[in-house]
Amino acid sequence: MLARLSRLVVPVACPGCGRHDVRWCADCTAPLGGVPRRVEDAAPRLDRLDGVPPLPTWAVADCTGAVRDLVVAWKDRERADLDQLLAEVVDRAARQVAPALHVAAAGLPVGVVAAPSGRLARLQRGREPVAVLAAAVARGLRASGADAVVVRALRRRGRVRDQVGLGARARGRNLAGAVVALPHAVRPGGVHLLVDDVLTTGATLAAAERALEIAGAAVAGAIVLAATPPPGVVTNSPQAVRRLGFTLGTPSG
Repeated sequence: MLARLSRLVVPVACPGCGRHDVRWCADCTAPLGGVPRRVEDAAPRLDRLDGVPPLPTWAVADCTGAVRDLVVAWKDRERADLDQLLAEVVDRAARQVAPALHVAAAGLPVGVVAAPSGRLARLQRGREPVAVLAAAVARGLRASGADAVVVRALRRRGRVRDQVGLGARARGRNLAGAVVALPHAVRPGGVHLLVDDVLTTGATLAAAERALEIAGAAVAGAIVLAATPPPGVVTNSPQAVRRLGFTLGTPSG
């Protein structure tokens, strides 16, 4: 009864397709059920240009269509109720990625580090969504036998523009020197795993990797919820398709 009353006050709908009275639907969340894949080669800013291979980075899904709508609603439209869904997704991803990291077999302690949010973003959202993912990744690694804990080892300093809409070079300039590590927070003798929500150019992860290395911390890789496809790939969200259907006077399906 309480759930029904709450839906009358604040209607619930799937962020992907707009279906009413469901927080998310199976069709829109299906892409999040795949096996994580390596995506660092598609992120130009992760190429260090110093002969060292790009940071190994795994993504669960492409940030397109319903997945993109889910992420936007979760981060910027006050859909904190999606925490449970997305935490379960990256928990599972961490379990699948763990063998490739070799941290459990080597007995290395792992510091799971969330990509830092800017002060303005934290104030606007009232929370740090990526911290939810980091906690879930740590749980998944522990379930795989690793000694993993979340460490708040990064912060942003100065004024940083929102990265949305910026190209690869602009993202790099925007974050140059803006991400710093807190040496007292890194795990001595261990490795660190970065966590972020969306991989676009890789500028955020590259800045985080550099900051941790300056602080003397080893970085083993990164896990992200979704990766943006290369430029030129056009996809529509289910809601956009539904709106177009109504505009043309055709059934939306």
